[in-house]
Amino acid sequence: MNIDFAAVLVVLTGLTGGIWLLDALVLAPRRARVPVVGEAGAALPGAVKLPWYVDLSKSFFPVILAVLALRSFVVEPFRIPSESMVPTLLKGDFILVNKFAYGLRLPVLNTKVIGNGQPQRGDVVVFRYPPDPAVAYIKRVVGLPGDRLAYRDGQLSINGQPVALTPLPPDPAAPGYQRFEERLGAVQHPIQTLAGSHRGLIGLWPDVQPRRELDGAISWEYQVPPGHYFMMGDNRDNSSDSRVWGPLPEENLIGRAFFIWMNWDCITLRGQCGRIGDDIK
Repeated sequence: MNIDFAAVLVVLTGLTGGIWLLDALVLAPRRARVPVVGEAGAALPGAVKLPWYVDLSKSFFPVILAVLALRSFVVEPFRIPSESMVPTLLKGDFILVNKFAYGLRLPVLNTKVIGNGQPQRGDVVVFRYPPDPAVAYIKRVVGLPGDRLAYRDGQLSINGQPVALTPLPPDPAAPGYQRFEERLGAVQHPIQTLAGSHRGLIGLWPDVQPRRELDGAISWEYQVPPGHYFMMGDNRDNSSDSRVWGPLPEENLIGRAFFIWMNWDCITLRGQCGRIGDDIK
């Protein structure tokens, strides 16, 4: 079950703020006209006890409003649920997402009210999963609107230019995988593929039709439509991304991931504490 925390915060903010406003405009003036009389028959100023719902609303409204504003317009925490972004992000990483990197959007409605930037190639982006917008996904931007992408035997090309790949030493903790350093624009980052296999690069999206060349190489081509981005996981053979469900609409963007602030394995004393405080590139 996916809980829309933004919707929950909006409802709680409206409820507590509405009760506070109702009390200020209606209930408080009524209480002021009814004096509290003590045992001696004299009025006791300031002795009126607030109703419990008014007291709670006045206490929680500023806190809930601050959390809603921070989460909607500044920064939002997320937890990595899968291994699709290995080796950049591990399952169980807790990350922070910059919510104003690609413009400010209203909570729940997701309507952009201020536009102050667009994703760049290489950005790690959190977005609303197109087949189910209630689910948040995280992938890397590979293709911008209008880009012509091509793939042949493990080599990605963008607008006719092969993306630079530098082999990295194998990771003993990931047997069967080979790792590379990939350069997308100004961003250098690691990726991994299954050794001797490119099965994960065979897309299921109708417009990403793979084909096998005469020499046995697997290839595909795709042009990113306007207003969309092509997303791929760094764990290239183990990622459900734009090769599977298509390009990402611009209105589904949530923000740019930029910081690892905790890891579940560290909490459970199984290591990975050294990742805390790392920037996401």
